[in-house]
Amino acid sequence: MEEKQSRLLRLTLKGGQARVFLCDTTQMAQQARDIHHASNTCSAAMGRMIAATAIMGANLKSEGDRITVTLNGGGPAGPMCAVAGPDGVVKVTIEHPEVELALKPNGKLDVGGALGKDGQLTVMRSFGFGEPYVGRVALVSGEVAEDFAMYYLESEQTPSLCALGTLVGERILSAGGILIQAMPGCSEELLDALEIRAELFGSISQLLEEMTLEEIVDSCFRGLEPEILEEMPLRLSCDCSREYIERVLLSMGEAELRDLMRKQNGCEVTCHFCRKQYAFTGEELAKLIEEASE
Repeated sequence: MEEKQSRLLRLTLKGGQARVFLCDTTQMAQQARDIHHASNTCSAAMGRMIAATAIMGANLKSEGDRITVTLNGGGPAGPMCAVAGPDGVVKVTIEHPEVELALKPNGKLDVGGALGKDGQLTVMRSFGFGEPYVGRVALVSGEVAEDFAMYYLESEQTPSLCALGTLVGERILSAGGILIQAMPGCSEELLDALEIRAELFGSISQLLEEMTLEEIVDSCFRGLEPEILEEMPLRLSCDCSREYIERVLLSMGEAELRDLMRKQNGCEVTCHFCRKQYAFTGEELAKLIEEASE
């Protein structure tokens, strides 16, 4: 079966009374699963995080803008982090991707149990200049979608319907999400219509397995005058480089680098997002120390 390309649709309802972001990130979720050799539960967690962060990234304006989202709930899977830009590129990592838990009584994967809910969702927006904007909200459930909805409500004062899902089998069968936000002046009629249809999005992963994004729009927003404004391709990609890792090593300070030379005569650094490894010999570390002192 041909793999669907990950993409995002931005649309409005009733002439701009509400805005909608709808994305299919199945391909990206499978890539993340492969990169991190993740369990079913952690694959589901990353799949949800990728979709939510891609939607946030679609709201950024300039090329150098970045959104970094960290969910740290104290669960056995550890913190999960994703970064996105306005170009649809996302990267994701989770500290312990091997963690697997028993299914919940309803037969669903226990993402909240793996991530935990005793902590925060932190969203950092950096704009390429000045200090970044950081917003934090206490976790609701660790199930990701509810936590993002709470962030929009508390941090941005925007009531939002957020649904995220990852359907996991031997492979990722479907993954993606939807964000619906009422704009100022939204009519009660539209709010009531969206509330009635909210249940449809509780199984967003099932919808994404069975339909294209356009078919979901036609089916779920019929009668609400949906207008697609933009289609954006999405992809999972890491922008790490040897030069970037060198800067990270330099930031450790001369004493730490000399200690690495003395104990190991070099070091190996693994990127948390793409698992690529960068090896540095003792001689290369010595050159870095020399550069730093100059």
